[in-house]
Amino acid sequence: MDATSLTSIAVYSHALAAVCFFVLGVPMLAGWRARPYGAALAAACLFTSLWAGLLAWAAWREELWSVASDAAGILRNAAWMLFLGLLAGRVRDPHSRLPLRLRKGTALAALGFIALFGMAVLGRWDLAHSGLGLVPVTLRVGLAIAGLLLVEQVYRSRSLQERWAVKFACLGIGAMFAYDFYLFSHAMLFREIDPDIWAARGVVNALSVPLLVVALGRSKLWESPLAVSRRAMFHSTALFGSAIYLLAMGSAGYYLRFFGGSWGVVMQVAFLFVALVVLVGVLFSGSFRARLKVFISKHFYSYNYDYREEWLRFTRTLSEPGPGLGERVIEAVAALVESPGGVLWQRRESGRFEPAAHWQAPAASSSEPADSAFCQFLESSQWVIDVQEFAQTPDKYDALVLPEWLAGYPRAWLVVPLILHARLFGFVLLQTSRSPMELNWEVIDLLEIAGSQAASQLAQQDAANALTVARQFESFNRMSTFVVHDLKNLVAQLSLMNANAARHKDNPEFQADMLETIDLSVQKMKLLLQKLSRTTNQEKPAVLAIEDVVRQAVALKGAFEPHPQLRIEARGLRVLAERERLERVVGHLIQNAIEATPRTGSVTVRVAESAAGGVVEIVDTGEGMSEEFIRERLFKPFDSTKSAGMGIGVFESREYINELGGSLEVSSSPGRGTTFRVALPLYRQEARQNSQQETQQASKAA
Repeated sequence: MDATSLTSIAVYSHALAAVCFFVLGVPMLAGWRARPYGAALAAACLFTSLWAGLLAWAAWREELWSVASDAAGILRNAAWMLFLGLLAGRVRDPHSRLPLRLRKGTALAALGFIALFGMAVLGRWDLAHSGLGLVPVTLRVGLAIAGLLLVEQVYRSRSLQERWAVKFACLGIGAMFAYDFYLFSHAMLFREIDPDIWAARGVVNALSVPLLVVALGRSKLWESPLAVSRRAMFHSTALFGSAIYLLAMGSAGYYLRFFGGSWGVVMQVAFLFVALVVLVGVLFSGSFRARLKVFISKHFYSYNYDYREEWLRFTRTLSEPGPGLGERVIEAVAALVESPGGVLWQRRESGRFEPAAHWQAPAASSSEPADSAFCQFLESSQWVIDVQEFAQTPDKYDALVLPEWLAGYPRAWLVVPLILHARLFGFVLLQTSRSPMELNWEVIDLLEIAGSQAASQLAQQDAANALTVARQFESFNRMSTFVVHDLKNLVAQLSLMNANAARHKDNPEFQADMLETIDLSVQKMKLLLQKLSRTTNQEKPAVLAIEDVVRQAVALKGAFEPHPQLRIEARGLRVLAERERLERVVGHLIQNAIEATPRTGSVTVRVAESAAGGVVEIVDTGEGMSEEFIRERLFKPFDSTKSAGMGIGVFESREYINELGGSLEVSSSPGRGTTFRVALPLYRQEARQNSQQETQQASKAA
């Protein structure tokens, strides 16, 4: 390998170490007051970052070291030894008379480092200028040995429980000193610095950073003030591993180019291309990502899950708009255990659990009775069943009996019950996870809570669907009620006509009225039948003359006594409405007035105009109504004082008049008759044209 290749590797190697220690040291420096040894650890990380950065700069200039890097190296060693001394409790002595109550050994070590720092500043620490003499190399070897001894003392001075917290810190710091010992002992033996070993020094130091991060997570004495999320740790680990991989592959590529002769360049390019393809394939592998997540959760965190992130993701998946809630439930639950797919069963009205959805898994066709031993076990115990564990140790699940179809399902792994109000609402069968996962109490509890949340979402969807169907039936029943009410009025007209036929059958006027009434009744019945058909379109609003509609309604009631009298005081009044419905409203009010008035009384229908629009008044001299009755019962649906009444005529009339933008007013008193006043907004061509022009102008302006 030529000198240029070595210097390039040294630049990247030491630059990587500088960045890693800087990222670790800055958060420690921000909160050093909250930790007893935080300042020492922050100083050690930042001095190491400075030292590695200066070595990378020297390598960029094709030099192995410089005066600045030598001085920074002294500070680096001093800071790490100070940190180790603090952990070992060998820095201060309460009975010491020295400044800061330092131990004698600590004071001597401080004086020694000051002397070494002075040598470095004066250029006496530079191995090149010293001809790789015995003293500089020996001192470097001695510093490495001293660092290893301090690491050993820190580890041995701790109890068994404390060693769990500091062992990764000792391993990381000890690795740095051990590599220094190897580097300088090799130089002492061969009287020269090996460029390859020197270039790899930065990578070795950078590899100690993850070990220090693990130690930070375990120790409460120098805990980091920043909480690193699992997502950031996952991407950082993947990026760091990719960098190490590319660095190793680059070194191998340079080796192939150096020893490949005339094929060296071709071999290098082909090798680097294959290495890059392998890296991309690994990074996009679902199994690799799952295994990396499990590894990070096991070795970097005390809990397996970041519950805030997991619950947000779970809720976000269930709340996505659109159909397919069953598939989203499976996806959300499967993501908690890195399962690639599954099937959902739900309880149906038939009393069986039937397959409702499947996600990235074969569809299931087998159903399970709700009273089976399998479903009863899930409902009573609410356990998550590990199918593979049950096959090995069935005693753990008491009297559980798995159905035959479950044993034949491919890659069946977990059965997660969906419990709602202590009742089994459904269950999810998950396939084997992409990476091996230990099902401890934390995973089981999370799956059970997620199953309950999923059951709530599914139950809410079922309730919404049932409500929609109920509203459809309610709408149909309401329409049927109105139709029955109209049929009742038609039957009353025909019955009255039949009763008067024997007395007035020879009267030509009666015969003409009878034929007209029968013809209109037949037409109305046809319209009612059309309304009951869902395939028939509803009548569209049209411009109607109010006097024509009222005249038609009065004509239909002409056979009744007292005969209604029509008075038209304003002509040419027009309204935009459905003719059939408006005529039915006016006819119903006239019919009520006739039924409430004795034969000797009178019913008058008046068409007039007011400032609010067109007015239709129905005035009778009948029994009248009290204010309490008008307020509490008149407009209440399905409340009638008639033995054969439906109680919806006045309610329907007011609803349609309000729909047209008008109003229905009632004035009455017992024994003095009643007045119904219908106010309707008039249709004016000029106002409509102006409104259309304003709408068009607004659209153009927008």
